Amino acid sequence: MPAVPNLTLHDGVEVPQLGLGVWQVPQEQTAEVVLTALGAGYRHVDTAAGYGNEAGVGDALRVTDVPREEVFITTKLPNERHGRDATLRTFDESMAKLQLEYLDLYLIHWPTQRDDYVETWKAFEELHRDGRIRTIGVSNFQKTHLRKLMDETEIVPTVNQVELHPYLVQEDLRAFHAEHGIATEAWSPLARGGELLSDPVVTRVAAEVGREPAQVVVRWHLQLGNVVIPKSVTPSRIESNIDVFGFSLSDEQVAALSALNRDQRTGPDPDTFG
Repeated sequence: MPAVPNLTLHDGVEVPQLGLGVWQVPQEQTAEVVLTALGAGYRHVDTAAGYGNEAGVGDALRVTDVPREEVFITTKLPNERHGRDATLRTFDESMAKLQLEYLDLYLIHWPTQRDDYVETWKAFEELHRDGRIRTIGVSNFQKTHLRKLMDETEIVPTVNQVELHPYLVQEDLRAFHAEHGIATEAWSPLARGGELLSDPVVTRVAAEVGREPAQVVVRWHLQLGNVVIPKSVTPSRIESNIDVFGFSLSDEQVAALSALNRDQRTGPDPDTFG
């Protein structure tokens, strides 16, 4: 099985740089998908309360032979549950579904436009101090949201999970993350496939290195230093997406893929969503 490298977050916690995302995986299929991924060498699983499949992830963790301490589990607080009391209650609900005693990473899923994510973050800090979460981060936060957290709370997020792919390179936000020691994690890293994976530049680079287009894009993320969580329910694709450590892209190939940037989102804009 491939050895996935770890990235060390600013609080010393290590996160596998490549993981499995389970967005839109049906609850009844989730355990099987997660077990397939664990068998293929994945040690990082990303879910969310809003995905409706935390229990399936928990079922897989309960029956797998992989020790709990070797698997990095992320889940997220849903948008309608901001605020201290709602956050603490929702966290308990997620932990019951996941069947876990501690969580590796908890994320605020979206900042929303109500500015109540500061109170929510203070509840995250409380859970972190209590040892129930190893590290805490955010998702879909822009620089203005991050600055507000850093100005009004104690802990700088270790991770910001955002939409990121060659059509949405997020160079400015990634530079801000680097300045403040925040790891960049990419959701929709393949831009939901389709157009990106058939882009002439992507297919040319894939031909040059003798790999599949999706593998080339995942490798691009890794070489940028992103944490990347491609999603698939197909066993062959789950295995292919992690088979990206036997080759590398040249600086020119990385630059060519980055030059595809269109600032094109496949999901909501965090500045207006919610």
